Amino acid sequence: MKQILFSFSLFLLMLFSLYCPNKAATGPVASPKHAPAPKAASPTSTKPLVPTLPDSPDTSDSTPDDITKILKKAKTFTILTRLLKTTEIMNSINSQLITGKSGGLTILAPDDSAFSQLKAGFLNSLNENKKIELLQFHILPQFVDSNNFDSLSNPVETVAGKDPLKRPLNFESLGNSVNISTGVVNATVTGVVYQDNKLAIYRLDKVLLPLDFFGNKAPASAPVAAKAPKAGKGKASSAEDEDETTTQEQKSSGAVSLIGIEGTKLKAIGAAFVAAAMFGNCI
Repeated sequence: MKQILFSFSLFLLMLFSLYCPNKAATGPVASPKHAPAPKAASPTSTKPLVPTLPDSPDTSDSTPDDITKILKKAKTFTILTRLLKTTEIMNSINSQLITGKSGGLTILAPDDSAFSQLKAGFLNSLNENKKIELLQFHILPQFVDSNNFDSLSNPVETVAGKDPLKRPLNFESLGNSVNISTGVVNATVTGVVYQDNKLAIYRLDKVLLPLDFFGNKAPASAPVAAKAPKAGKGKASSAEDEDETTTQEQKSSGAVSLIGIEGTKLKAIGAAFVAAAMFGNCI
């Protein structure tokens, strides 16, 4: 039966190819679309990454060798000024600016509202060394212009040292916004407090907390316990399993053979109908 159906189908296809040779011709190839012209690159924005605050002191009226006067004129830095004085870091900063031994300084200054976001009693819980480290973590041993934050290489070195595992400090410039991440908090530079050719002070909306103050809080994932193997059922059980597997394979093989035979019949009948339809359209 299968041979008859296949022979009939081949006969119809041969007639179609003899009497309708032009039907198999393909249509015209569509012309390729022209690629759109590349857009002209937009000009680079010259707008500063960090805006100057309206209450920032004028550089002509302020002396860069006294951080206290600058922060006092800028206001809202009472807590930071007190910490800089009590730890005597203020004297160290002023002496560096006077002697000019360094290539400039950049101070990341959290305002009073930033300190108010800290957990109650946090500052009092720090010993003297921790307070010094906290303040040094807010000072960069280089002058960073408000337009050059995107040129910094992460992690950025601070006066507290450069340790990506204990005190990471990463800058990210997005449009006209500069974000700082420490692994504990994400702060934003909200404006320029003061800037000349060797000192820059920027206001932050959060206090930069070093990672080593808190350690690695993420607990190690517990190992997944391995499932215990099932107890063996003996030789008799193994023989039963083999018989059952053989039976299933035989059933599967029979089903596949049946499907193959039926599928072959359906394909032959389908091919005959297609060839007959094509021949009819040709005539």
